[in-house]
Amino acid sequence: MKLSCVLMAWALSVCPAVLLATQMLLAASSETLKCEGPVSTEQSGCHTDEEEDVIHASEEDFQVKGYKFSKPFHLIVSYDWLILQGPDTSIFEGDPLVLHCRAWQDWPLTQVIFYQEGSALAPPGPKREFSIDVVQKSDSGHYHCSGVFRSPGPGSRETASPVAITVQELFPAPVLKALPSSEPQEGDSVTLSCQTKLSLQRSASRLLFSFYKDGRSLSIRGISAELQIPKASEEHSGSYWCEAATEDRQVWKQSPQLEIRVQGPLNSVDSSILNPALQKPTASETPPMEPPGPLRPPPAPSAEHLRVSSSDPHLLHQIQMLLKQMQDVKVLLGHLVVELRELTVYLKPGITKVADK
Repeated sequence: MKLSCVLMAWALSVCPAVLLATQMLLAASSETLKCEGPVSTEQSGCHTDEEEDVIHASEEDFQVKGYKFSKPFHLIVSYDWLILQGPDTSIFEGDPLVLHCRAWQDWPLTQVIFYQEGSALAPPGPKREFSIDVVQKSDSGHYHCSGVFRSPGPGSRETASPVAITVQELFPAPVLKALPSSEPQEGDSVTLSCQTKLSLQRSASRLLFSFYKDGRSLSIRGISAELQIPKASEEHSGSYWCEAATEDRQVWKQSPQLEIRVQGPLNSVDSSILNPALQKPTASETPPMEPPGPLRPPPAPSAEHLRVSSSDPHLLHQIQMLLKQMQDVKVLLGHLVVELRELTVYLKPGITKVADK
């Protein structure tokens, strides 16, 4: 009799909840499905009459019919003496990382050690928490902790199961591009574009950009990912790179260097230097042969020649190398003349003796 009373009381307390859940299920199953598109194809789509009331606000939460729900979480039940608790959301570069070494029923622990990939991160201590202020991708790996239980625990060192921590990339390293070309003509307009993209889950963040040339800064950090060169000239030739960084500068990345060479106009003087065949005289202009005499030093480049050729740094470098080679040849020929004179002086006595005989 007592047992039946207890069962009746339990049924009265449980039935309202069961009835409410049943009503909710029936209400959910009564919604009409509408299908659009061809049957049994990937292009078909089904939705409910109330689908318009569902608003996906973000990864963090969502709304249904005016009600706002919190983000979901994963519940893992463990029967170990120790467990390592990590972040319950995605972690990106620049975020803080906090790990907790939790004991059964929060029993006291001593000599707590945290590990990454089996290597201790710090000496044993009483702290049950380990933190990294700013994580990088290199902080990804398997973490676990261990500790010695004091009374009423087992009194021995226990180890928690490893937990995988993955640090996601906030944005890739930028790439610097010159539009329309990295070899513009003198006077053309050039746009430098520092190209990168934030992760979709952190698209609300903001990046700041800065540009550099030959080791010096061209602009202060700003939200614009482009730098304009309205009229390119010879002085704009050089090595460029850009930098993208978060507002707190916890994460910053540089692009590879980009060489920009501004092309100057070619003239007749430059063409004759680049193509020596143009200087070859014709048959009617062949000068008369003259007996070889002492070598004359190569003519020094005139100021007008240097001024004209300086419009192209590459051509000027070639001219300087050619002049240096000509100077080296002159020195070698001078040494050869001296050696020939010494050889002539050495052979004269021998020639005289042959004549006497």
